[in-house]
Amino acid sequence: MNFAYSPKVEDLLRRVRGFIDDHIVPRQRQWLEEVHAGHYPVSFMEELKAIAKAEGLWNLFLPQLADDEPGTRLTNLEYAPLAEAMGRISWASEVFNCNAPDTGNMELLHMFATPAQREAWLKPLLEGEIRSAFAMTEPDVPSSDATNITTSIRRDGDDYVINGRKWFITNAAHPNCKLFIVMGKTDPDAESHRQQSMILVPAETPGVTIVRNIPVMNHISPEGHCEVTFKNVRVPASNLLGEEGGGFALAQARLGPGRIHHCMRSIGAAELALELMTERAQERKTFGKYLHQHGTVGEWIAKSRIEIEQARLLVLKTAWLLDEVGAKAARKEISMIKALVPQVYSTVCDRAMQVFGAMGLSPDTPLADHWTWARALRYADGPDEVHLQAIARMEISHSKARLGSTAVYLNIPQRD
Repeated sequence: MNFAYSPKVEDLLRRVRGFIDDHIVPRQRQWLEEVHAGHYPVSFMEELKAIAKAEGLWNLFLPQLADDEPGTRLTNLEYAPLAEAMGRISWASEVFNCNAPDTGNMELLHMFATPAQREAWLKPLLEGEIRSAFAMTEPDVPSSDATNITTSIRRDGDDYVINGRKWFITNAAHPNCKLFIVMGKTDPDAESHRQQSMILVPAETPGVTIVRNIPVMNHISPEGHCEVTFKNVRVPASNLLGEEGGGFALAQARLGPGRIHHCMRSIGAAELALELMTERAQERKTFGKYLHQHGTVGEWIAKSRIEIEQARLLVLKTAWLLDEVGAKAARKEISMIKALVPQVYSTVCDRAMQVFGAMGLSPDTPLADHWTWARALRYADGPDEVHLQAIARMEISHSKARLGSTAVYLNIPQRD
């Protein structure tokens, strides 16, 4: 395993960082002002996307891009530092067409869409002309186990009819959201992992209702984390994504890369929080000392550096495994980073907020927003507990194959 960035990646990283410094950071205050005034999408987003596309900083996340599709074909390992750079500002990834949930949806469409579906939905997503949502989570069941999904997708002649209620559906409030990829049950009597299917639902289909944009930690996201109902929503049978009964497998294929992208961006945000904390600790004095000269603050800085470096290395290892052996074989490492990184992200932001004092709670720094999102990420793509249980199961399974082999290391006296 060699995680040194190649000359190609170093060049792309320099260009992405330069673009962020030149075009995105100067717009941060304007972005906040327009969003808080209710203007969304912001007035300059399409302008920045056009510049990024023209500079070849577009669709960087998708390894399987075809020659006739816009973007830069990168492996997960190559993409990791670029996503980290984007993660420093919450809305930066959209400028490069690398924003969730569109990234995961594009990957699904790339792997499983028919030619007609690719033309209708994948092409405009790759061009950044539309946005999309992934509708899986439901309020009435623990959706961390996708077999619990209750939304009905019932065949009726040449159509499917969809009935169900979803919530925390990211992007659903975005004015440019034109597509829902909906997961539901096509056969409740099948084996538990073959009951589910996915279907493409145009956002304007009759029966699709955005009930509300749910605040996350009392913050409203402009793109939305919405409650959505599907009432007798009728779409052609040709809108089925993949095959009937393949929904669970499709969900797993989508969530592997999606989880690692969240972690990549989170490393960048945690890095920013550490930088802000370190600068503040050198500027502010209490009781005659700079903050970093107080033992506690110095310890926070040191621990944060150690934790970020550990987390980054594990994310890079997971990205490398994803490229080498695929998401299924890398599932333990994917669960490990998903359980670890949001905790590191949250902890470093919390320390930085404490160093800033009351200012850290205000909109004068990005820390409170980052901390809020870090806490929310402990639920996104599966709660911590589910990933920890999965890791434990895999460790136990591995141990069973060599059960008793470590007993020779026990210093227990032999019995006569």
